[in-house]
Amino acid sequence: MGARRGLRRAVPAAVALAALSLVTACTEDAEPTAEPPPGGDSTSPVGTGATGDPAVETDHAVKPPGPRKGVFGPPDLMVVSPQTLDKKTIAAIKRVKGVTSVETLSLAESVIENQAISVAAVDPGSYRNYVSDLNAAQTDELWIRVAGGELGLKRQRRDELPLDEQGNLKLGAAADAPSVHVGAYSAQAPLIDAVVNDTWVDTLGMTPDNALLIRTAGTAPKRVRQPIQKILGKGASVQLVDLATRRGIDPTVKQVAVVTGSVADAVGVFRYTVLAGGRIAPDPAWVRTHIATEQVPILGTVTCNRAMLPQLRAALQEVVESDLADEIHPGEYAGCYYPRFIAGSSKLSNHAFGLALDMNVPGNQRGTAGEMHRGVVAIFESWGFAWGGRWGYTDPMHFEMSQIVDATVVSSRQ
Repeated sequence: MGARRGLRRAVPAAVALAALSLVTACTEDAEPTAEPPPGGDSTSPVGTGATGDPAVETDHAVKPPGPRKGVFGPPDLMVVSPQTLDKKTIAAIKRVKGVTSVETLSLAESVIENQAISVAAVDPGSYRNYVSDLNAAQTDELWIRVAGGELGLKRQRRDELPLDEQGNLKLGAAADAPSVHVGAYSAQAPLIDAVVNDTWVDTLGMTPDNALLIRTAGTAPKRVRQPIQKILGKGASVQLVDLATRRGIDPTVKQVAVVTGSVADAVGVFRYTVLAGGRIAPDPAWVRTHIATEQVPILGTVTCNRAMLPQLRAALQEVVESDLADEIHPGEYAGCYYPRFIAGSSKLSNHAFGLALDMNVPGNQRGTAGEMHRGVVAIFESWGFAWGGRWGYTDPMHFEMSQIVDATVVSSRQ
């Protein structure tokens, strides 16, 4: 059921790599779908890409913002913190010399078909002044849609994400992940892919008020960043927006990803450093607590997220006991934990968190139906895995954890 008629709430879930020649699909850019998503006109100018009739979600509607007021201009800095930024901290940042305005929002990464998109919960009336295009900021209809409970999606992402026939976007891989109706395609603030109004914070499992957009006007953002970082401490990331816009991400600072949805508990706070060649270096403390190398049936030694290993082991054991072990080829296993961006992008995937694995690679390339035995697929899905073969742009080698399943009940299922 989509946002038009009801909600499906997300249920939070409590290093050796395979040969690179095998990793040909999940590390590639997501391919666009053959047809544009429902609603909207791909030829319409930025700021007028509304999608058909409004779909007001009464549980997520706020007062329409009215005509735009205040100063328009994209931000110079973005702050992302794993925790809520209290009023005292925000007030201290506002007093930093060179800071001219601050916009508070809630920011999280939602993993959709193995690509993380940044979703912000905002005040549509004030946030609109920070988007990258004045026409979008001025177009009242866009922000009325967001105030009414719909989602505003960056135009560049409209052909990359899977919408259902009603134009709803499912924010997560779990069967009961929330769906939000896409109300408009328009420019957003730099580094933000999608926005909803701030009534969605609890529904999406977001950390409230954990991010800031900051303008510095005539002051060089680099001069302002250091005192802001001192106020926040080492736990938060303070990015130069201009550098991040040009390179996809600011490689000069440690990144903080706050993941929401069914994998949130398995990921926690994901801090990482950007390396050359699309690689990343997750915080060593995170790796120690979240990544493990263990033996599992059929595949042998794997390196994955600790939270996923029990149900991976249980799924593979059921494959063995169902006489389907020959349908999985250990020599064609392409790995699980893979700390890098999706190729050609600055987007994280579930492989970066150790929550996905690729099997039987040669016969299961992206965009094909693949050769994966459907009995194997059914077993993995029963153990809380989503299968890439069901995606709009298929990836049949790919399985990812979509929810936590209690692997201690395996004996009762045989």
